[in-house]
Amino acid sequence: MREYRGVGIAYEDNHLLIAVKPPNMPTQADESGDPDLLTTMKDYVREVYAKPGAVYLGLVHRLDRPVGGLVALARTSKAAARLSDQVRQKTLARGYLAVARGQAPQEATLCDWLLKDNARNMVRVVPPNTPGAKEARLRCFACAGRNGLSLVRVQLYTGRSHQIRVQLQHAGLPLWGDARYGGGRPGEQIALWGAFLCLTHPTKGERLRFYAPPPAAMSPWRLFDLPQDFPELDVSDGPTAR
Repeated sequence: MREYRGVGIAYEDNHLLIAVKPPNMPTQADESGDPDLLTTMKDYVREVYAKPGAVYLGLVHRLDRPVGGLVALARTSKAAARLSDQVRQKTLARGYLAVARGQAPQEATLCDWLLKDNARNMVRVVPPNTPGAKEARLRCFACAGRNGLSLVRVQLYTGRSHQIRVQLQHAGLPLWGDARYGGGRPGEQIALWGAFLCLTHPTKGERLRFYAPPPAAMSPWRLFDLPQDFPELDVSDGPTAR
């Protein structure tokens, strides 16, 4: 896989770019001023394709800053519109690998309502019909367990801020390294990775599948035999929160 300033390039053509964001890089520019994925990929397109002037790249979805993994970027406004439609229609599917503290069930469906405190950048589970709360749905599958930890595969049905981190913590499975939501210890990197992405090419119409596993040599991933591929994801609306 080609790399540019620490970002992996899983796929590229004139309409679509699939990047592998490293952990702790913002998806787009923020108040920190740190190098971000969107600006870095614009620099990549400008250099590799000798594009003069402004470069268009549209973010189709995002990953939390501490989370690494696959991110889709559109190289034209038409591609951005079509990929955004796929997000709304639930045909763009995303899957994650995570390491949680505790013993995960073989399979679990989590349906909650989440409320974000923007001032503190914190999210919590709240009762249904709480003003401002949003429905959050995911399904998780246990892959392996070791030393009080569980390797889990997660499919999102909604894309809420901090969703996997909050819902798994609420279910008694805080993520390794997640200091914000109770699973972290000094020196640990959050063990959540956007490993799988499935979408329809915005102009060719073909279905594309991408899999990028987390760094196998890093803790706690090195404790497990990581999957070599990701099962096909369900692109239905999934379960419903109550």
